[in-house]
Amino acid sequence: MSNLLRALALCAGALCAFGAMAQSKTNLSIGTGGTGGVYYPLGGGMANILTKNVPGWQVTAEVTGASVDNMKLINAGKSDVGFTMADTAWEAYIGVDKFKDNKVPVRTLMVLYPNRMHVVTVEGTGINSMADLKGKRVSVGSPGSGTEIMALRVLEAYGLEKEVKRERLSVAESVNAMKDRKIEAFFWVGGLPTAAVTDLAATPGTKIKLIDHSDAVDAMNKKYGPLYVKDAIPQKTYSGMEKPAQIATVWNILVAGEKMPEATAYAIVKTLFEHKPDLVAVHKEADNILLDFQTNSHSPIPFHPGAAKYLAEKGIKVK
Repeated sequence: MSNLLRALALCAGALCAFGAMAQSKTNLSIGTGGTGGVYYPLGGGMANILTKNVPGWQVTAEVTGASVDNMKLINAGKSDVGFTMADTAWEAYIGVDKFKDNKVPVRTLMVLYPNRMHVVTVEGTGINSMADLKGKRVSVGSPGSGTEIMALRVLEAYGLEKEVKRERLSVAESVNAMKDRKIEAFFWVGGLPTAAVTDLAATPGTKIKLIDHSDAVDAMNKKYGPLYVKDAIPQKTYSGMEKPAQIATVWNILVAGEKMPEATAYAIVKTLFEHKPDLVAVHKEADNILLDFQTNSHSPIPFHPGAAKYLAEKGIKVK
């Protein structure tokens, strides 16, 4: 009888241990962006890499309104990790504009890639410069997106913020509206190439134009801080481009809430850097995720202690 009791006890102990292991499974959510941009496929790639390579983890990528929404989702505890433009993250961190009286305690996990502003139109609209946008119907990005924030700042720098007929469409919606001639131009800030813009450029009978706007950078930085840089979209990026587009660029960063456990943040950063080739296979912008870019000058908000720990192992000191 005593042997039977001992065997039953051992079985019970094993079942308890198995139950504990099952309960230790970690579910994480990554806030990305719309399906026509770069955040969503890259976030999906990250989710697959983390699920595959970190035991006990199940990670999913969620379609969102992008930067602003992702900050709000993290603040509400509905997302664990989020893609964001550095300017949006800064506003959330200090609690201004859309985050007035509602600071978001976010921390940087990784500096990702440069996010390049596109001001897109097509032949036949009569738009050849930023000044030509006056009176035109223009999409400034979807509500809750970093595109909308940056688009309005570019328009403000040219004195056009009240001079255009605004639509608030995602990049995919903007491309469809452009094909149907419901809008005459749209703003989009994202990686190169962006699938939706590639689709527009490949549309038969359509020739796209990317409008120069790098002159806005100085005025934007004077008002909002040194968040933007003058950059260019190479001529061969999209079919039909006749020359490089002179543009404004802001960095993308991957963030998490400050309460994320250090071990979790460390595992995310370490795993993604160690499996970077798998990310590049998803989208070539992942080539720009470099250790050299993991600095406080590229991210305006502090790094998470878990991220800082991994970077210290690589000889990089961040705050």
